[in-house]
Amino acid sequence: MSPNYIRSFSEGCLRPPTVIGQFHTLFFGSIRMFFLGVLGFAVYGNEALHFSCDPDKREVNLFCYNQFRPITPQVFWALQLVIVLVPGAFFHLYAACKSIKQEDILQKSSYTGFYIFSVFLRIVLEVVAFWLQIQLFGFKVNAIYMCDVGALEKKFNITRCMVPEHFEKTIFLIAMYTFTVITMILCVAEIFEISCRRLGFLKTQ
Repeated sequence: MSPNYIRSFSEGCLRPPTVIGQFHTLFFGSIRMFFLGVLGFAVYGNEALHFSCDPDKREVNLFCYNQFRPITPQVFWALQLVIVLVPGAFFHLYAACKSIKQEDILQKSSYTGFYIFSVFLRIVLEVVAFWLQIQLFGFKVNAIYMCDVGALEKKFNITRCMVPEHFEKTIFLIAMYTFTVITMILCVAEIFEISCRRLGFLKTQ
């Protein structure tokens, strides 16, 4: 791929054809990623080390932590961010290969339809991620986790485990739900902006 294609691709990703799309890129790329990368590490970075069960043995702690966290929130949210970026990345890669200028995307119906489809696909992926987050993490992190250790062939089947910094994790969890909702609202607003521009209610950039 030539440098021109790479430049067009990067410019398309960083500067979408709509005002709300540009704000979405700023919000998604700066605030959301910064929040996850910096604060997420501070909240979840040492969770496995401080997760302790009764009896406090390494094999029990490790078994119960894997049961408590089938996937760590950091990994889940990082995957969510990457997957949600894919539709837009494909569109801008297509635009770069076809030498489509950003200002022309809202002028031709086929380009506009393709772009709206990529935004709609982002919404679908955010909704799926939102639902998966509920299934995996719920809305609250409890201080005590009751772990089933029957598979370890212990005399006891259920043991109590202490979840470190559960209140901080609850706040962070709600924040990530909020970010997902804000992103979905921005995507819907972007489709609305495109519709208004196509109908002539707003001036095309």
